[in-house]
Amino acid sequence: METAQTNSKHPKGLWVLFSTEMWERFNFYGMRAILSLFMVHALMLGESDASIIYGGFLALCYLTPLLGGFISDRFLGNRYCIMLGGSLMAIGQLLLFYSATTFDSNLDFSKSLFWLGLLVIIFGNGFFKPNISSMVGSLYPPSEKTKLDSAFTIFYMGINIGALLSQYIVPIVADVVVDGKQDPFVFKWGYLLAGGAMILGTLIFFILKDKYVVNPEGLPIGGLPKNNSKEGFADGESQTAKFAGKNIGIAVVLFILLFFVFRYLLVSEFGFSSVGMGQLVKGIIYPFIYSAGVALAFLIMSSAENKIERQRIWVIYIVSFFIIFFWAAFEQAGSSLTFIASNQTDRTFLFGWQMPASMVQIFNGLFVVILAVPFSILWDKLRAKGKEPISPFKQAIGLALIALSYFIIAYNVKDLGNNGLLAIKWLVLLYFIQTCGELCLSPIGLSLVGKLAPRRFASLLYGVFFIANAAGYALAGTLGAIIPATGDKFTKAKEIGVNLQDVLDKKTTLNPEQAKAFSTAQLPTEYTSFAGVTIHNLFEFFMVFVVLCGIAAILLAVISPVLKKMMHGIR
Repeated sequence: METAQTNSKHPKGLWVLFSTEMWERFNFYGMRAILSLFMVHALMLGESDASIIYGGFLALCYLTPLLGGFISDRFLGNRYCIMLGGSLMAIGQLLLFYSATTFDSNLDFSKSLFWLGLLVIIFGNGFFKPNISSMVGSLYPPSEKTKLDSAFTIFYMGINIGALLSQYIVPIVADVVVDGKQDPFVFKWGYLLAGGAMILGTLIFFILKDKYVVNPEGLPIGGLPKNNSKEGFADGESQTAKFAGKNIGIAVVLFILLFFVFRYLLVSEFGFSSVGMGQLVKGIIYPFIYSAGVALAFLIMSSAENKIERQRIWVIYIVSFFIIFFWAAFEQAGSSLTFIASNQTDRTFLFGWQMPASMVQIFNGLFVVILAVPFSILWDKLRAKGKEPISPFKQAIGLALIALSYFIIAYNVKDLGNNGLLAIKWLVLLYFIQTCGELCLSPIGLSLVGKLAPRRFASLLYGVFFIANAAGYALAGTLGAIIPATGDKFTKAKEIGVNLQDVLDKKTTLNPEQAKAFSTAQLPTEYTSFAGVTIHNLFEFFMVFVVLCGIAAILLAVISPVLKKMMHGIR
């Protein structure tokens, strides 16, 4: 059998996985670009509910990798899970396409199809995501693990090429404004494009996996667990993940207790003002995600075989906790930042062209594609000089950069008022800085798991890493829902004959007819709040992210020397 090893620095299998992931990300980010707008303009959900559902959906997409990783490690192997996951995601996109063709004739049926499509995509992503990341790490023998930071940065570029293509193509066909109003009938084409991309990515992997996705000796990687090569396992290390029955029982009890604790805290903080999918996500799914993460951490840690292994797993958990705050801020792109781009941004670009609001997200993918290789070269050069920062410190830099991006945008929206428009250049700058932060954090985190995780827990610990993303996205949905009223809300209120500012300041009381009109137009009647702090304007909204990410960056930087010792020689 032909091997995947070439004279180049990286094996050919990396480029197969690169291509597969690129089309899967086209599928995912293409759908993500229009998801919130579709919920608001076609399914008639409010922006607050749309943000919560958006955060819950993304969170579950990064929680189910725990299940996919476990099934892969114990039963199916990476290869079968990737093909199963890709097929499920393609089916889910086709369900969304059908939902987008029926909303005008049967809104309830369309919503049911929409929830079903999201559920299928969630499980498909769970099978796909941890396993393709795990296979990247498996391409390299132990002697070449130093290449992983570079390899995962290249792999990450594939992710963002897919994101870049989808965030340019999908908005052109699926985010159309006619006479100043969103056309809800074209969203379906975005979902169809996304489904086609997922089918293409799955076929690429199916056709090329046996020839190229192999180890340096030419043996297939990612097969059924019992058939996998022993290559890469440490001497004496168990090759299958085993959990004591008592520990599983304790983990289940811990999960149940924490579920009700988190649910109580969320209900106490935010309350349930109405019954709907947004409240279901906030009251059931968010507590489920937070409690599952803690319970799983206990289960894996209790199965560690020695002190070194235990401390290395602790490093994964500690770093994962801090990146929750990064993703909570970063994933405002698909909810609050998209609403701001739509409602209160001058999107005039080159030659007077009005960029679609959902396309503004494209700058993140564009900057990743431009900067991924330079960042990879930077880490290689610093490593050669013995000056490369350890992974946790790189991630602290990423958190600091995202705090900086929101600090800059906060001061540029400070004096906009209710009708002023933010220049699009400030959103472009925000995405540039956030992309630099992302390249310091996300691919480095993937690489860190590949270096520190025991092989028998590899896919499952990638699932643990992704659960931090899940918790971050859940927090992103919660924070996105506190976005204050922006320009379009004041315009809608004026059309009803009410000064929205007076309503928010409690200077005006709505009569029953006005209250009904406010409800129909999805207009707020009071200020939002978070952690006891009332959010009056966009400046205060953005400063929430500055504080959260700034504090997280400082704490992670301070404890990095301790984490270095716990890594026991792995950088």
